[in-house]
Amino acid sequence: MSISMNASLVMSPLMTINGQSVGSPSTLDVIDPALNACFAKVPDCTRAQLDDAIAAAQKAFTSWSATPLQERRSMVNAYIERVLADADTLAPLITSEQGKPLAKARSEINSAAFFGRGYTAVDLQPEVLQDTPEKYVAVHRQPLGVVGAITAWNYPVLLAMWKIVPAVLTGNTIVLKPSPNTPVATLRLGTLASEIFPPGVVNVVSGGNALGAWMTEHSGIRKIAFTGSGPTGKRIMASAAGNLKRLTLELGGNDAGIVLADANPAKIAADLFWGKFSNCGQVCAALKRLYVHRSIYPAVCDELVKFAQTVKIGPGTQGGVDIGPIQNQMQFELIQQAVQEALSQGAKLLYQSPAIPGPGLFLPITLLTDVTHSMRVVKDEMFGPVLGIMPFDDEEEALRLANDSEYGLGGSVWGTDVEHAAQVAARLESGGAWVNQHPAMGPSIPFGGVKGSGIGVELGQEGLHEYTSVQVRNIKRTG
Repeated sequence: MSISMNASLVMSPLMTINGQSVGSPSTLDVIDPALNACFAKVPDCTRAQLDDAIAAAQKAFTSWSATPLQERRSMVNAYIERVLADADTLAPLITSEQGKPLAKARSEINSAAFFGRGYTAVDLQPEVLQDTPEKYVAVHRQPLGVVGAITAWNYPVLLAMWKIVPAVLTGNTIVLKPSPNTPVATLRLGTLASEIFPPGVVNVVSGGNALGAWMTEHSGIRKIAFTGSGPTGKRIMASAAGNLKRLTLELGGNDAGIVLADANPAKIAADLFWGKFSNCGQVCAALKRLYVHRSIYPAVCDELVKFAQTVKIGPGTQGGVDIGPIQNQMQFELIQQAVQEALSQGAKLLYQSPAIPGPGLFLPITLLTDVTHSMRVVKDEMFGPVLGIMPFDDEEEALRLANDSEYGLGGSVWGTDVEHAAQVAARLESGGAWVNQHPAMGPSIPFGGVKGSGIGVELGQEGLHEYTSVQVRNIKRTG
């Protein structure tokens, strides 16, 4: 596949099935959100091609699962290095299909490698429960079989690597489907994988919603690892019941941040801002609702406006740009409508950045006050550059409001008295409870949500275990 940032259309990338590059009878258009125009066409996988990919993965599983862990780890590390070496090709693809600035695209690739190496460092040795002259009992982790992975459009390479690396490291094989909005860089990951792994171990296919439905109901897939919206996650859960597939569902979030009375507004403003507006607000664990103690509410609002005025929005190919466009038209319209609806219901516009001319899907940085929990900008997940800021009078009120959500991915508390802030954070109904930071993640730290934010975790030893089943080996040593 060739790529030029100046070309009007990228040559069609191909799927990877059984180690081979494969096209399809029909294609899907991929839109560059900075131009709001097609920049690539990708194969629209047929049901027969999906069957081929799953059959290839099933065949490869027999030998791959029997490959010693150290050999698998060596190949996974080689793959991570190959992805890093391809950054000059991958980063422009990410920028073209997702919209984020080129420097942020490179950072995504580096993060994918960082988290991948974290997985390979996890100890997968058996856990010995009993070792006596009479009996030996140990817990072993066994691969599941073929993993079906479905990824979202906000971090196409990072999320794909979050699925590929733990799946194959633990001895599974994988069939991965990227979002139809951002499939190009992920298809490239499949091509790179074919250089490292035996045929059938890593298969990457592209297509629309029908392809995802075929995967979740397919009897040849033993686990679905999904990152995306809550409604889609519920459909996957229902569809996967046919053969009791294992599930890891990393779904949406509507994370709350609580700023206590002793916080320093000037000191935390930048971190609060980027906690929300990183990747144009298109982060599942972004800070999407902000509750500020009334005594410092004006100061926090002032500092956020002051910082927002320094941030540059524009096409990701331009130098000095901090934030790119919204990735797709549907999300663009949803955010626009929610903001206009809130303003019509009494919300006040604290700050809105200047409009970006042209056809691109650029939304302004928007800070709203006088918002309520009945407004969509608060009760729904705002996957875009809009933040509602609300005052509170006491911590009990703040916690009640923060926990008043169907979601529970992450939450944060901000204050100078760290021990007290930690006590407040412990009462958040969320998978991640952070103090003076949002979000906070690492390769050895499990990441997942409660309530409507998903099932299971990613990262760390717990994340690796999600791709295994438990086998207890119980040996009687005396006859």
